[in-house]
Amino acid sequence: MISIAAGTFNILHEGHKRLIEKAFEVGDSVIIGLTSDSMASASKKETIPYYLRKKELEAFLEKMDKPWEIEEIVDIYGPKKKVDRADILVVSEETAPNAEKVNIERMSRGVRPLKIVVIPIVDAYNDEKISSTGIMNGEYARDGSGDSIKIAVGSTNRVKLEAVRSVMEKIFGSVIIMPVDVESGVPEQPMELQTRTGAVNRARSAIGDNDLAVGIEAGVFRTEDGLYDFQYCAILDKNGEMTVGVGPGFKYPDDVAELVLNGMTVSEAMHKLYGDPEIGRKQGAVGLLSKGLLDRKTLTEQSVVAAMIPRMK
Repeated sequence: MISIAAGTFNILHEGHKRLIEKAFEVGDSVIIGLTSDSMASASKKETIPYYLRKKELEAFLEKMDKPWEIEEIVDIYGPKKKVDRADILVVSEETAPNAEKVNIERMSRGVRPLKIVVIPIVDAYNDEKISSTGIMNGEYARDGSGDSIKIAVGSTNRVKLEAVRSVMEKIFGSVIIMPVDVESGVPEQPMELQTRTGAVNRARSAIGDNDLAVGIEAGVFRTEDGLYDFQYCAILDKNGEMTVGVGPGFKYPDDVAELVLNGMTVSEAMHKLYGDPEIGRKQGAVGLLSKGLLDRKTLTEQSVVAAMIPRMK
């Protein structure tokens, strides 16, 4: 028996986990449908890039003891070659109407309908349905709790926010991550130690009455052999203590360096040379230049860890 579960899985929370676990319970093998970036953005105000959602999903699925595969989907019906072989569709109460549409479409093509398994919605601490949107907005932690350590991040960039979440969950367990739109106080393309200043400014502007505030800034540094990228992270606590860390750097190709040194931002230079205007909010320049061996989230995580080291006793 082949079972299916599907979703955007913006933040893999307790409701998603129960959905997937049920699919493994009722099926001998499992297909997980993961919405494409275009499908996700059509129905949600804000989405995390596909490659990050897939990476987190894979980490969760690796713990399962049955065969599984992830399929990118562009509509609720999924790729027919894969889905037509399935026997069971697991959905939440919220998405149950879509299951009926899937079966109507299947029967219209002479394909047997799926057995539908519906699981109940999981609530957060406030008795509202736990959702990726609520977690991304900083309303509660990934597990739905509202009394976790509160960490403000001086950015609305989802790659930065999820890098902070990833590190802080490993250190503290349950955390509430809140995006705060602040100014860095430095040029759009920071140079040299403007990078550190930007990170510190972001943390100070974001702290409010939260337990911690995190500021992250990437900048370029001129060296004897070329132009390097380094990322600074500043972490401020409610008692006023600031710790700063920097992640490992990488050297830009000469054509990128030339454009940046002549006044372009890194994003503008990468767009001009490689054609992707959204590179900054996706895998980042490092992801493209390393052909996916190192992505921006991983690079950012390392700067966050470096900034936390003085606090880890």
